[in-house]
Amino acid sequence: MKKKTRKSSKRKLSIRKIIGLGIVSLFALFIIFIGSVNIGLWGKIPSKKELSNFQYQMASEVYSADSILIGKYYLYDRQPVAFTDFPEDLLHALIAIEDERFYEHSGVDIRSLIRVGFKTVLLGDNSSGGGSTLTQQLAKNLYPRRERNKTNIVVDKVKEMIIAKRLEKIFTKDEILTNYLNTVSFGDNTFGIESAALKFFNSSTKDITATQAATLVGMLKATYGYNPRIFPEKSLGRRNLVLRAMYNNDFISEEQVAQYSQEGLNLDYREFDYNAGIAPYFREEVRKEMLRWIAEQNEADTDYNIYTSGLKIYTTLNYKMQKLAEDVMAAHMTKLQHSFEKSYGSNAPWLKDKKLMEKIAKRTPTYKRLQKIGLSHAQIIDSLSKDKQNMTFKSWQKDEETTASTMDSIQHYTKFLNTGSLAVDPTNGDILVWIGGINFEQYKYDHISQSKRQVGSTFKPIVYTTAVEQGISPCTYFSAEEIEYDNLKGWSPSNSGNKDEAYLNYSMEEGLSNSINTIAVKVLEQAGIGNVLDMAKSMGIEDKLPNEASIALGTGEIKIIDLAQAYTSYANNGKHIQPNLIKSISNHKDSVLVEFKSKLNQKSAFSKETSQIMIEMMKSTINSGTAARLRNTYGLKNDIAGKTGTTQNNKDAWFVALTPKLVHITWVGLDQHEIGFSNTSIGQGANAALPLFALWMQELNKDKDFNRYTKSNFPKPSNSVLEALNCDPIKRDGFFKRLFKNPNKKKNKKFNG
Repeated sequence: MKKKTRKSSKRKLSIRKIIGLGIVSLFALFIIFIGSVNIGLWGKIPSKKELSNFQYQMASEVYSADSILIGKYYLYDRQPVAFTDFPEDLLHALIAIEDERFYEHSGVDIRSLIRVGFKTVLLGDNSSGGGSTLTQQLAKNLYPRRERNKTNIVVDKVKEMIIAKRLEKIFTKDEILTNYLNTVSFGDNTFGIESAALKFFNSSTKDITATQAATLVGMLKATYGYNPRIFPEKSLGRRNLVLRAMYNNDFISEEQVAQYSQEGLNLDYREFDYNAGIAPYFREEVRKEMLRWIAEQNEADTDYNIYTSGLKIYTTLNYKMQKLAEDVMAAHMTKLQHSFEKSYGSNAPWLKDKKLMEKIAKRTPTYKRLQKIGLSHAQIIDSLSKDKQNMTFKSWQKDEETTASTMDSIQHYTKFLNTGSLAVDPTNGDILVWIGGINFEQYKYDHISQSKRQVGSTFKPIVYTTAVEQGISPCTYFSAEEIEYDNLKGWSPSNSGNKDEAYLNYSMEEGLSNSINTIAVKVLEQAGIGNVLDMAKSMGIEDKLPNEASIALGTGEIKIIDLAQAYTSYANNGKHIQPNLIKSISNHKDSVLVEFKSKLNQKSAFSKETSQIMIEMMKSTINSGTAARLRNTYGLKNDIAGKTGTTQNNKDAWFVALTPKLVHITWVGLDQHEIGFSNTSIGQGANAALPLFALWMQELNKDKDFNRYTKSNFPKPSNSVLEALNCDPIKRDGFFKRLFKNPNKKKNKKFNG
């Protein structure tokens, strides 16, 4: 019996030895495995030096002149903030739900790992979490896992533990929290707490409330599943769980938990979308300017990247002005579009002119792609007409979900009027408002910086300026009689007035204010085409203009931004100033890298006296001429000069407003040059373009913040200027001259300009 007992004891001892040896072996293998990971056999682990110098990609931010964030350029939407910007409630929420012993461990929480291992392995509780500390999560944020198989997960976990230990030796706890909150993903392509706070609550991190902090922290467990925009109920439940964890860790009281839990999510979602938001055309132009600047800087051994360097771009745009301008544009264009379509009725070219629709189709990428694979025109049009798919047709009233073909889409979007609207402060060149079109998502083409259109009568002031500078008195009278110019192939500019105009002679001021075409050509003839072209260039218009008599009527094609630059000359006594988009650029630490100032041309295009004369003449356009609607319809009493413009066949409507502190230019027309307004009543500058300025100025007048612009007055003209303009506006032909003049017969002569 004793022998059996001894044998049994030996067997038990042997089993214990085997088990012990197995445990020791497993432990040794585990140590060897950790050592192999540590020395990089399973992939490189960043050194302490690399960890201490890591940099994460940061979104570049675009600010208005009044310091409002209006857009971002990014690959990852991330805006780092300092530890001092973190509210206490945010830190408490994060620690309470994610890492209760954050201030006790040194990167790895052994107790938490044992707890998770016991619950997961022995009890099968998969909801017990992963046991990762915030420091380990930071390691994962900085060096994301690449593969998801079980072997790699174990390796990655060990790597993260090693990196976490190194991070704890390099950084303080506050620095670890800062780096974590600036790198963690919140879903919706948003990284870091600042971007998340702005996106979900339209608030900076430092200003978020306890409930907002709990909502954002609650998302970290599952950024999609607890996204408050997509799953508000689940997000609310998760938020309340975070609040309860804050209470359990003595960060808030039970009364606060009860109070906060009753609150709704109260989202104020604001997505910084390339296609949406305020001033999208302006932001795109800023992006182009930044890319040019960065390319120049990087040639000198810098390494800036607009999408990853976290640059801060401070622009000239006035947020409130821009918002008012966009609201006014939407209201006016909605009404104008309705009148435009109604005026054509069932005879609209986009409905009746199949050849035009096919011509427009040829410009589309789809047509060009089908053409490349060898299809004929007829086959392509057939395909574009028959292949239908689900589409959203945008409109001013209500978007329409429909099934349509490419040709249906072309027909729908061809009919929309477009616009360009720009406001510049001529005293410093700051661009205050920039509207490049009606809808950036649908129409990327910018009508301020890209589009060149005939400018119509808005060019006439340049003609008259040249004449005055050439010594022609403003009180020189010109007959409104139509003339057929023999040496210009019988070209005969006409007016929109009645035949009685043939008996009338207008002073230059009256001829300009009423935009009389026949007089503009005669003024050009005396001023000289060459002199007018030189004047346009000296006023800042660099594009080549036609060396033809029709330039007097604005047949030259000019960008809005260049026309605005020319008009700044009148506010600066003959010197134009270059419009400017960007005030300064700073790095992510807000250290200024460069500042920009607009360049005032050192050479005057014309004299101070000429400037005053032209301003007075353009004031008459507002007070009694073609832009009198500003006074009698819109009730504006501001000190304003300006000029309307309407091009041939009513294809372009223009209005230029000039005040001592503003140059404002608006254009309205269709992207397709083949289509114009159906009649002058609707398509003239005073009806289609002028209201965009008038309605906007009405809004500015209501706000004392804009007194600088609305209360400013032009300097009182000198006595010599007042004397030069002191004449009757119109003289009628004498009796005998009228007796022998046939108003129905055009006078023939040669143009000598």
